[in-house]
Order: sequence, then C-alpha cells, then structure tokens
Amino acid sequence: MVQAVVGANWGDEGKGKVTDMLADQSDIVVRFQGGANAGHTIINEYGRFSLHLLPSGVFHKQVINVIGPGVALNIEALEKELNGLKEQGVPQPQLLISDRCQVLMPYHVDFDRFEEERLGKQSFGSTKSGIAPFYSDKFAKVGIQVCQLYDEAILRERLAIALVKKNCLLEHLYHKPTIDLDEMVHIMMEYGARIKPYVADTTRFLMDADQKGKKILLEGQLGTLRDPDHGIYPYTTSSSPLAGFGCVGAGIPPTSLKKIFAVTKAYSSAVGAGPFVSEIHGDEAKKLRDRGGDRGEYGATTGRPRSVGWFDCVASRYGVMVQGATEVVLTNLDVLGYLDAIPVCVAYETDDGQVLNSFPSTPTLMHCKPVLETLPGWKCDIRGIKSYKDLPEECKAYVDFLERAVGAPIHMVSNGPRREDMLYR
Repeated sequence: MVQAVVGANWGDEGKGKVTDMLADQSDIVVRFQGGANAGHTIINEYGRFSLHLLPSGVFHKQVINVIGPGVALNIEALEKELNGLKEQGVPQPQLLISDRCQVLMPYHVDFDRFEEERLGKQSFGSTKSGIAPFYSDKFAKVGIQVCQLYDEAILRERLAIALVKKNCLLEHLYHKPTIDLDEMVHIMMEYGARIKPYVADTTRFLMDADQKGKKILLEGQLGTLRDPDHGIYPYTTSSSPLAGFGCVGAGIPPTSLKKIFAVTKAYSSAVGAGPFVSEIHGDEAKKLRDRGGDRGEYGATTGRPRSVGWFDCVASRYGVMVQGATEVVLTNLDVLGYLDAIPVCVAYETDDGQVLNSFPSTPTLMHCKPVLETLPGWKCDIRGIKSYKDLPEECKAYVDFLERAVGAPIHMVSNGPRREDMLYR
C-alpha cells in the first residue's frame, strides 16, 4: 500500500513529525520532490533534527529510505546530513538514491543568490539554495543526472553545453567570474564517487516493492500553496508538492496511492514571500510565533522568522481539495492554549466588498482581507494529555469547527513537538 504525507498550506505544517511517526509502520519512505531548501524538524529519542534531503524514515532501522528522481540532489548537503546523524548516535540508515535523480550543481546556488540580489525588492523570497536554477536547467534539458556522473565523456559534453549560457550570464549580467569546464568535471566526478554506494534503479525497486505489497510512504516538501501550477504563483517553489506528483517524483503507479494525509497547523504560518490573507503583525504575531513549534516559528533551513496568522479556512479547504486528502492531520494545537478567544479566517473580502469562500488566483488574493469568526479558547496547557477525550471541551469544539471547514476528517491531532505527542480522534 502506498500513502503520502503532504502539506495543505504554505509548508512548515509539521509534516516531518507525521512522516517520522508513520514511518514506524512502513517498509519504505520516499522523498519525491524539492531539495535542501526546506527542512522537516523531528524530535525523537536521538535528539532534535532538521532533515532537508534525507527521508524522515532514517530513524527506523527497518525502513529503506529512497531519494526519488524528482528530488534536487545537493550532494554536499546530503553528506552533511548523513554525518550529522552519525554524530548524534543514529545508526547508519538504509538509503537508495535514484540513478535518474538530477544533481543540484554548485553554480545553481550561485545563480540563485545572484538573481535574488539583482531583483532586490522584487525578489521571490528564495532560500538561495539553488532550487529555481536547478529546475530551470532540468526542464531546459541541460541538467546532469546522477547516472551521467559515471561517464566522463558524457559528463564533459553535457557540462560544455550548459556552461556556454552560464558563463555568458555570469560575465555580462551578473559581472561574476566564469566557470572552468575542467574544474567542474573534476568536482562532479568526485561527487559521483562519494555517493556511488547508494545509487540504484529506484524506479524498478519501488515498482517491485509495490507489487509485493510493501508499505510505501511518500514524503512531500512544502505545501499546496507553493505549487507552481495551483499555488500563489510566482511566490512558489519550482517543483510540485502535490500528492499527485508524488507518483511521478517517486516512480509509483497512480493507482497504487491509497491514502493521502494533508497536514495543517491549528493556526497559519509561512516562510517566503507572497500574499498571506490571515497574517497578523506586531506583538500579537510575536506572541504566537514565540510559542509555535518546539523552538518558535522560525524556518528549519533558513532560521528566518515565519509569518504567522490565524487558521485560514479558505486556504486550507483549497489545499486539502487540491491534494485529494483522504484525511487531515492537525498539528500544534497546544500552541493556542494562551488565548482567551481564537480568531479564525472563514472567508475573504475583496477591496470592492465581495465575499469569497473559494481560494482565488494570486492577483485577486493580493486584494483580500480576512473575514474573521471568533471561537472560545481553552486557556490551559494541553501538552501531556494522552487521550483526545480528555481535552477541554472548547479545544474539541475548535477541532470540530476546523474539520467542518476543511471538508475532510481529522483523525490525528498533535499536542506537542515529540513523536508521542499525538492524539487519536
């Protein structure tokens, strides 16, 4: 059986914890898209971790972890993560890297940084991890696949084609030093040698595992609203974080995907630019941000303060719908225990007074303000509660309200940052 864990919103919903928990019941965990530009925070018996490329099944000895062909593979970042696990006492995980996976090149990071600098105030809020240049090259067919790292003639030919345009841009647009072909061939062949023990035909591996009835968990990065087709374009990522793409980015038949967990917080948060209708500011935002998660609402990769706001029913309902969620996982419910009353964004109002219940495209979204409804708070700390029935009545009423709003069942509710802090409804 194949299941997927994906984000319903802007990303940063708490997917890592959910994947880590579900991995305990899985045979294989697959990262199917994105790169080292976003992190999944996991707290377990080994400590606290921010995973960026490694699948969240690496803490389970029985799990085979797969980096699928849809991932932007930053080899240096991957090695750093593997070393970090070892330093904290985590046993060497079982890991496979698709031979069809494409390599995020050192110059992709440079071009990402140079372009954000050039755009200035018009920048897209990139994490400067090289993701947009990587996917641009992939779809322009000038990228480098892992399998090409083991044929020097092919690698040299591919790089020679790519560097003509790269060096032109470096010299004449960004006014930076150009890239030496021989040096880049040498660097990439070294990278290839270092990851060779992990490289495999993961497409065939996953197809065979699926036919044998193995339990496969697909792990997505970011969330619906960062999808380049269905999100708040152009303030999106460059690969699809939708469950539907999980089949492509992993190498799984779409008919095999049976369960989709869409993760959303009990309030809203976002890293990166773009319209965020339910966002709050000032002291009100600081109180919520500082209480969020296990170390506050700050990006796992960038450390940037996340924008925060009240739960957005319009955006979340849209996110759940586009993901095709069979159920929703609600995280960070414990964070709201300090509030006497909890505002919820139930609709949008445009500049001309029109009330919207459906999530609009970006130009309209930029002219919306939230329509808020206030629910009673529970004014207590719910961490440590082990059974859903023992939650305060106001807390359970809040979950009931959100379930009706998003249009999918909420069976799991998180009331703390650790793996065991999960209530079953």
